[in-house]
Amino acid sequence: MHRPPTLVALACAAVLLPVTLTACGGDDGKGKKDTEPPTTPAGVTAQAGSATSVHVMWKPATDDEAVTGYQVLQQGREVKSLPGSTTMVDVDGLKPGTAYAFTVRARDAAGNVSGPSTAVSVTTPAAKPEDKKAPTTPTGLRGTVDREREVSLSWRPATDDARVTSYDVYQEDTRIHSVAGTETTARVPHLRPGTVYTFTVRARDAAENSSSDSNAVDLTTPAAPGAGPNTAPTDLTATATKGSIELTWTPPKTDGVVKSHELYLNGKMATTIVWGGEPPAGGASYTMTISDPPGTRYSVKLRAKLPDGKWGDFSAQRTVVTR
Repeated sequence: MHRPPTLVALACAAVLLPVTLTACGGDDGKGKKDTEPPTTPAGVTAQAGSATSVHVMWKPATDDEAVTGYQVLQQGREVKSLPGSTTMVDVDGLKPGTAYAFTVRARDAAGNVSGPSTAVSVTTPAAKPEDKKAPTTPTGLRGTVDREREVSLSWRPATDDARVTSYDVYQEDTRIHSVAGTETTARVPHLRPGTVYTFTVRARDAAENSSSDSNAVDLTTPAAPGAGPNTAPTDLTATATKGSIELTWTPPKTDGVVKSHELYLNGKMATTIVWGGEPPAGGASYTMTISDPPGTRYSVKLRAKLPDGKWGDFSAQRTVVTR
């Protein structure tokens, strides 16, 4: 396995610079104190993901300046504090077979807090600790980009010896959303423009058993107005063989020659792939030698060094298990 290069720490001298101090209390910089709270979050939903977890989701609130955070409350007690860019969260550590009520409040930089949203009720299913069997894998995952920053996903249902209680949507290796076990669609909003996203879905039961990943689907959001073309490598494949992982991909089309790529494993840069001579025309390939035991899981993605010296966009991610 290729290892990432050794990083050399550079000592930095501390330099004291004059600073301008401003008074606290929500001054907007024009001498006017911000006393206007954000609007109350709407569209709050709560879905039991398992016997001990609930997925809470809501629509963004608005503010005359900016919403900087949200509070999720369970029967009036705060259980989650989140940044203003987040509109969904999993609340874990709950009791099986128990009724809960959740509300959400928005806050701004001046400390103004909205009123609580309408309370939503949800009951966690009863636990089945003897259940050790995971649901089957969801199949047929597909998706579309509905709007500039929003995608819709759909899949065929999984089965379980007891009951599928939820489906978890993953973006690369991070769970970002959950829907009820009776649903086979999901909407993922608030994405970045001009970005490649890789989604998979797993089924989960009340005993927290999760299926393996569904097939992956790659979706690219439209570029922002005035932005240049997407510079991500495309058609990435990762195939495990004994002692190695074989990678193939298509470098991005640019005005010049792409001579190197960075290879990321599990979200961290592992090595730089550089061609000593003329880069291959069309598709590229690379063999990564590995020594990890069979069954080791890797997430792989690439980005190219563009002719102007800057690094381009990341490719879609691929998951591979060593043999």
